[in-house]
Amino acid sequence: MPSTLRHLVLVLGDQLDAESAVFDDFDPGRDAVWMAEVAHEATQVWSTQPRIAIFLAAMRRFRDRLRARGWTVHYRALDEHDFPTLEAALAADLVALTPAKLLAVKPGEWRLAQSLPATCAAAGLLWIEYPDRHFYCDADDFADWTGNRKDYRLEFFYRWLRKREGVLMDAGKPVGGQWNFDADNRGSFDRRGPGLLPAPRAFAPDAGTREVLALVRERFAAHPGRLDAFDWPLDADQAREALDDFIAHRLPLFGRYQDAIWQGEPWLYHSRLSAAMNLKLLSPRVVVAAAVREWREGRAPIEAVEGFVRQILGWREFVRGVYWQRMPGFLDENALDAQASLPAFYWTGDTDMACLRDALRQTLDLGYAHHIQRLMVTGLFALLLGVRPREVHAWYLAVYVDAVEWVELPNVLGMSQYADGGRMTSKPYAASGAYIQKMSNHCAGCRFRPGESTGERACPFTTLYWDFLARHEARFARLPRTALQWKNLGRKPAHELAAIRAQAETLRAALAPDSRSSHAGGG
Repeated sequence: MPSTLRHLVLVLGDQLDAESAVFDDFDPGRDAVWMAEVAHEATQVWSTQPRIAIFLAAMRRFRDRLRARGWTVHYRALDEHDFPTLEAALAADLVALTPAKLLAVKPGEWRLAQSLPATCAAAGLLWIEYPDRHFYCDADDFADWTGNRKDYRLEFFYRWLRKREGVLMDAGKPVGGQWNFDADNRGSFDRRGPGLLPAPRAFAPDAGTREVLALVRERFAAHPGRLDAFDWPLDADQAREALDDFIAHRLPLFGRYQDAIWQGEPWLYHSRLSAAMNLKLLSPRVVVAAAVREWREGRAPIEAVEGFVRQILGWREFVRGVYWQRMPGFLDENALDAQASLPAFYWTGDTDMACLRDALRQTLDLGYAHHIQRLMVTGLFALLLGVRPREVHAWYLAVYVDAVEWVELPNVLGMSQYADGGRMTSKPYAASGAYIQKMSNHCAGCRFRPGESTGERACPFTTLYWDFLARHEARFARLPRTALQWKNLGRKPAHELAAIRAQAETLRAALAPDSRSSHAGGG
């Protein structure tokens, strides 16, 4: 007997796009949507409560909006079933619903891109995959661009994609006469700090979201993180409000202060849009067009707009392309042979290092840290300490509300930890405590001193920085972009360097936990 259900349309938690290609031919009389909440997606890495909550709350709101259209949505809520995995839930419903075909947008995670089509095949159904047109550049486009390149560099990709899309271009040339204005975007605050900042648009939880927060607190009570300040945009309308708020109030100074850090100020001039974009609630084309319009109409300077556009049209598209080019082997790359464990304080924020304490506690409280906190505080310390890259990746995937693997993994393994040996970046992002002192106010209230590398007051970042240079001298000393750092290492007297390396070993031993909670390593 033929199925009465023509198409079952699978929608994953990071595919909440009402304009998705998978809906182009949707017929409410013959088709249905399938969505599921599964505990395994929160425990494969030990996800924080804010990260779990944003996915569940946004998924439920998307479900309700589809149902309001009159569409049938088969939805497996977390507290209404006991299927252990997404694949098991889908397999059961394929038998129960007997669709003629299953339609899906390509998953954003390599694991699911393999397992879900296999689940479909096991049920005797053809997996019909649609491209994710949320992005400017699909995997095939990126592969064509890479060609025979051994290494991938953002700058060349960014120029290529800007030309192709005509963004910030004038008669084939970049507006303003240069491709990027990064040199104008490295400002830090003076001792007075950022002053009175415009608070970003917040979204108080409605009844449905409060129900999710209660569920997460109960079901995932052992998971780290807090939900007291949960106020993220959870649907397309709220995401657009958040974009409008950023454009009006923070974009003009975003460029100048995008690398700055200030204690107790998590947002500064950042957009707070990455989670909404990665859930597909907000199109990058809409975001880029809104920013470019501000420059064209004279309300935001070119350095702010170009710097913001580079993060979205440039870096965001770039890392996705790298992800699909390099998986699955990317996950196990460890070019620097880093073998230390991730310190337990990454899950608690309990450390005397003021910069790390602030970034970690903010992360656990909000599920958020801006890109310099991630790269040059939490990521930098893991790099210098020599933590296994896969553990660092699992932590980042677990703690941030905007973390989905296609964007998080290349950022961590390729950029932050240099685990790919330079395929994505031409040098490791290694720095001492002096960098943090320059870009933040943390050092003034910290018991450690960024200028000291040995002794009780030595900054662990500085101690580990010189130790990192010594450990990897053979690899980097003669490379053009790193030669100066290693030349400075050569000026260290032998006895001083020996003392630094001894202190680094003591520090490393002290941070190697005797017993770690089962989730500390992640994945």
